[in-house]
Amino acid sequence: MASKGASSRAAARKQKDKWKAKRWYTIRAPRQPWHFKVIGETLGEEDELLIGRMYEITQQEVDGDFSKMHVKLKFRVTEIVGQDAITEFAGHEVLKDHVRRQVRRYRGKVDDVIDAITEDGYYVRIKPFLITQGRVKTSQKKGIRDACREVILQAAARNTWMALQKQILSGELEQSVEKAARKVVSVKTVFIRKSQLVQEGVIVEDGPTLDEILDNESKAASAKKDALEAAMEDDDSEDETPDVLAAAEASADDADDADETEDDAEEVDDAATEEEPAESTEDAPDYASLKVAELKELLKAAGKPVSGKKAELIARLQE
Repeated sequence: MASKGASSRAAARKQKDKWKAKRWYTIRAPRQPWHFKVIGETLGEEDELLIGRMYEITQQEVDGDFSKMHVKLKFRVTEIVGQDAITEFAGHEVLKDHVRRQVRRYRGKVDDVIDAITEDGYYVRIKPFLITQGRVKTSQKKGIRDACREVILQAAARNTWMALQKQILSGELEQSVEKAARKVVSVKTVFIRKSQLVQEGVIVEDGPTLDEILDNESKAASAKKDALEAAMEDDDSEDETPDVLAAAEASADDADDADETEDDAEEVDDAATEEEPAESTEDAPDYASLKVAELKELLKAAGKPVSGKKAELIARLQE
């Protein structure tokens, strides 16, 4: 028994780890109408194993419409291009919790399954769901089903699969069904509970290619990176601002000292040319002998501005 267990453990160690062989694939929505929008990621070991895999996502996450949080879209992987898994729209389904909340006592429930063929040859299965204002008879339910069937079959025959799915997701087809059902009996709630793509038709290659989408995404990523680097450089320059301010203050002090020497020379000339009364010189303080920093301190104490040359500071103190 021990030898058998040891051999099984050795075989298990030699066995290849399948998770290490897997890689990530980017799931993209169909070319129309979503232009290969990225809707998710999935793991896969080989490209062939991803073909036919279903991916579900809410309509709110795809279109950004918060009123469609209860609608689940289904995409089927049809092609692998590099690391991208290209899908097709396989239908939608309203969450069962939302459907159950619509059913109430003393009201009628009418649902149906309708198989339709679109203008471009797509075979689609559509399931409408209606809640009436009150209880209805069997004959009234039959009238509602017939009216809904006629509206849905005509909408499918007159539109392509692309246009029909747009009507389903936007609620336009539901409004048409409600308008037809109201001719039979008053209804409270109408929605397409489920749609399913049974068979493909004529595929129309329209819209931007995958290479163009990838090129636009790379340009957007590079632009975002440049903007981020520019923002980081701006942050660095803000950090260096105190040094710049210190240098500016130092240069301003040097300029004030130079102005002080010039002002001293001017005051000597003025003293030589003009003579003031003895009483005024004795009463007034000698501001000329003070430095610029001392004059500024006096101005600060007096609550006066401290900018300007030394002569201006002295004049401001003498006011």
